[in-house]
Amino acid sequence: MGANEDKGGTCGTIFLKYLLFTFNFLFWLAGGVVMGVGVWTLVEKSEYISLLPSKTYAASAYILVLAGAIVMVTGVLGCCATFKEQRRLLRVYFVLLLCIFLLEVLSGVLAYIYYQQLNAELKHSLRETMVKKYEQAEQDHVTRAVDKLQQEFHCCGSHRSVDWADSVWVRSAGAKGRLVPDSCCKSPSEGCGLRDHPSNIYLVEGGCVSKLEDFILDHLKIIGTVGVVIASIQVTGMVFTCCLYRSLKADTL
Repeated sequence: MGANEDKGGTCGTIFLKYLLFTFNFLFWLAGGVVMGVGVWTLVEKSEYISLLPSKTYAASAYILVLAGAIVMVTGVLGCCATFKEQRRLLRVYFVLLLCIFLLEVLSGVLAYIYYQQLNAELKHSLRETMVKKYEQAEQDHVTRAVDKLQQEFHCCGSHRSVDWADSVWVRSAGAKGRLVPDSCCKSPSEGCGLRDHPSNIYLVEGGCVSKLEDFILDHLKIIGTVGVVIASIQVTGMVFTCCLYRSLKADTL
């Protein structure tokens, strides 16, 4: 009878080991996805971050990169702990899973907070940034970001094209009589900003504010979705880890 129980326990442990190994492989892949989303946000869209007054959006992306890197390392550790049946390693693995889970919760909270204050921030700050910093000394990153924003999203001005009339740059000799930047033009060319006729420049309801807001909200949704999926996988992994931990004999310590 006792032999049958031992055999049943051994089979259960083996089943849990392979189940946890499969989980760790998926977890490792998920870590790569998380890190990739964070890196993509920071690299591909880094110029837009300079237009935002708050660093919350960037902080969420950095947290994703950190969490993704830890996830990949943890996945390898989990595989080692599973096959070596080391309870100490399983404890470390469980703690790391918990830390990653907390990081993702933090990223989610930051994304939610930023979502709540995004609209008010953008309406006030984007206009100020465009009017006061465009084509100004030591503000090349802002100029590049504004030009890219207007060309990529086919918009002109923070709320409307006439916002550029208050620009420090437009009022200076450096504008050479331009009414809007050349990046407002449907077919950009040197000096095309001299004409602000609707046939020449982009006129979008809500201006660049609405376009940038939609863009950031879409990214926050991606960050949130990735976080929820990974968190769900982690909870499953924690349950499997606890089950395997309890099934291992104490003499493996």
